[in-house]
Amino acid sequence: MTENEETSQKQEVSSTPFIDLPTRFDRWEPLAEVIVTVVLAFATLATAWSGYQAARWGGEQSNSYSQAGALRTESTRASTQAGQQLQIDIGMFTNWVNAFADEDLQLAEFYEDRFRDEFKPAFEAWLATNPFNNPDAPATPFSMPEYQLSLAEKANQLEAEAEETFVKGTEANQTSDKYILTTVLLASVLFLGGIATRFKAMSARWVIILFSLTILTYGLVNILSYPIE
Repeated sequence: MTENEETSQKQEVSSTPFIDLPTRFDRWEPLAEVIVTVVLAFATLATAWSGYQAARWGGEQSNSYSQAGALRTESTRASTQAGQQLQIDIGMFTNWVNAFADEDLQLAEFYEDRFRDEFKPAFEAWLATNPFNNPDAPATPFSMPEYQLSLAEKANQLEAEAEETFVKGTEANQTSDKYILTTVLLASVLFLGGIATRFKAMSARWVIILFSLTILTYGLVNILSYPIE
């Protein structure tokens, strides 16, 4: 073989196009594309649902806090009115005691007739204990269990309702935060699913797909465990 023939043969070999032989991962490429599509579909739906629930629970939080504030305002108003009624009862009873001590029975009866309806049962129960002769008798009708202020009870009830409503708002806030965190996790699945097909190496693509599936599964499990508004 002459030198020219050898040179011509080398040129033919060098000009032969390179054939990219399939690796053992390439056969799974169609399956990888299907999985990526499914992952993106589930991640999109789950992200939308999680964001929607986060907004709903955020609204529930705002409503609960507003209701708690309104209830506390009503409780304060009722408590103030109860304090005013207590002062009226104290004033009328003090006047009655002074009139009774002065043996002005007509004036004492005048004050007694004008006692408030809530005070009368306690006053009568106090008189029944013979307080002027019994050293063990309560000092005033206000120590009697019969003395009850309905407005004071209402104030306590409203305050309890306000506290309960505020706790609900706090729980709603925590639930909203959980949904927001899950939304962020699911958004990362969308990102990973989007870049998975950018990698030519199937091994790298599968690593990203498996990582996306792990995050998606974790997010879906969280969503299923959260309350729904």
